Amino acid sequence: MTVYFENNSYKYETEAVLKLFRPLESFEFVFDNTPPAPAGDYLRVCVSDELSVFVSLGGRYEEKHSPLTDEKERELALCKMLFTVLSEITGIRPAWGCLTGIRPVKKVHALIDEGCGRDEVIKRLESTYFVSESRGGLAYDTAVTQRAAVDSLQKNSFSLYISVPFCPTRCSYCSFVSHSVQSKGARELIPKYVDMLCREIGELGEMLSDKNVFCDTVYIGGGTPTSLSAREIDRIMKKIAESIDISRIREYTVEAGRADTITAEKLRVIKDNGATRISVNPQTMQDSVLEAIGRRHTAAEAEEKFLLARKAGFDNINTDLIAGLPTDSLRGFEDTLERIIGLSPENITVHTLTVKRSSALFGKADEMREQFGNDSITAKMTDLSVKRLTAAGYSPYYLYRQKNTLGGLENVGWTKPGREGLYNIYIMDEAQNILACGAGGSTKLIDPSTGKIVRYFNYKYPYEYISRYEKMTEYKAKAEEFLRQKFS
Repeated sequence: MTVYFENNSYKYETEAVLKLFRPLESFEFVFDNTPPAPAGDYLRVCVSDELSVFVSLGGRYEEKHSPLTDEKERELALCKMLFTVLSEITGIRPAWGCLTGIRPVKKVHALIDEGCGRDEVIKRLESTYFVSESRGGLAYDTAVTQRAAVDSLQKNSFSLYISVPFCPTRCSYCSFVSHSVQSKGARELIPKYVDMLCREIGELGEMLSDKNVFCDTVYIGGGTPTSLSAREIDRIMKKIAESIDISRIREYTVEAGRADTITAEKLRVIKDNGATRISVNPQTMQDSVLEAIGRRHTAAEAEEKFLLARKAGFDNINTDLIAGLPTDSLRGFEDTLERIIGLSPENITVHTLTVKRSSALFGKADEMREQFGNDSITAKMTDLSVKRLTAAGYSPYYLYRQKNTLGGLENVGWTKPGREGLYNIYIMDEAQNILACGAGGSTKLIDPSTGKIVRYFNYKYPYEYISRYEKMTEYKAKAEEFLRQKFS
C-alpha cells in the first residue's frame, strides 16, 4: 500500500494508526508529491487550506476533511480522521481507539491529577481517542492500583536491571536478542559474558559510591537468567551485593522463567542471595501449544517448578501467560487461566501475542491477520482474562502496549492486594531512574527538576558487548556527570 503526504510529514502518526488496521504490512511512503490519480489501495494525507485524508482500500473509498488547527491539535485530528475512515472501510474498531502510545496509563494519571473520577476518565478517553469503555476502565483501574507505588517513589532512587540474554531454546514468538544455550557458540560465550557483566556491575558500584542515589529495586531479566548454572547465578548476585548498596531495596526480582531451566539448587542460590520475587513463566498450560511454540517442557513440569519455588520459600511469584499463541483455543486459554489461578501466584501477567519482524512467527504473518479483528479469539481471550482475574481477587497494576500486537491489544500485570511488582510499574510509567548492566541494557536517567529523560544503551549482542566493551562504556562518564549534577 502506498501512502502519499502532500505539504506535510505526518508519517509517524499515519503509520501508527494505519497499522491498527493493516498489521504486519509494509508501506511505501511518498512525500511532497501529488499522485496522478493513484489506483488500487492507497492513502493520501493532504494539508492545504484544510486537513484532508483520502483512503482507497479493498475497492472502497472514503475521505474526510477538517479545518486547520495548531500543530498539536492537528496531529490528533489526523489520527481521529484516519481511525474513523479506516473503521468505516474495514469494519474493525480497535479497542484502544486511535491511542497508539505504549503507556496509556500515563494519560489516566494526568486525568486523575485533574480531579477526574472513573466515569469521567472513561468518558474523556472515549471522546478524545475513541477508547472503548472496557479499555478505559482497565486503564483507570490500573492507575488506581499503582498509585500508591508511584506516590511513594523518591526522586534519588534507582532500579538496577541486569540482563542475561540467554535461553535454553528460542521460542517462535521471541524477538529478544537472546541466544540458545544449545548452540556451541553460546555455551562458549557464557563464561566470557559473565566475566564482563561482573566487571560492569563492579564499575557501576564505583561510579555510584559518592552519589546521592540509592538502589530501590533489582531486576535480573533476560532471556532466561536461569539458563546459567547455579554457580554463575551465584557469582552475579554476589557481585551485585558487594558492589552496590542494596540494604534499602524494596524488591529483588529474578526471572526464573522457563520450567526446563529451574532446579532446586538454582532456587536456593537465588533465595540465599536476597531475591524476594521470582517469575515462573509457562506462557500456556496446554502441552500442544507449548510444543507449537518450541518449548521443551510440559504444563505439568511448569506446575512442578512453581511448587518447587514455593517449597524454596518464595512467597512472591509471578507467572506469565500469552493470549493468542499459535494453535491455542479459547477453551485452552480458559483452562490455562483456571490452572494458574489455582496455583495462586501473587502476580499473573497476561501478554497479548506480538508478532515481531525478528521472530520466527513473523514468517506466518499472513495466517495471523485474522487475529486482529474485533471478534478474534485473541480478543475474547483477553476479555476473559479480565473477567476471571477480577473475579479471583486480582487487580491490574501495570499495562503497556506494543506494535504488531494481535488486535492492537495490551499486556497487563495482575496482582493480589499489596503485592504489586514495583519495578514493572516504575519502568512502564518511566517514573524512576534505571541503571542497566549487560547486553541490551537501557539506562534511563530522569532530571528531577524537568522530568526529561536521558537514555544510554549497551550493545545488544553478547559478542559485541564483550568485544567492544570499552567503546560501549564511553557513555558512563556522561551518566556519572549527570548523577553528580542532578543528585549531589
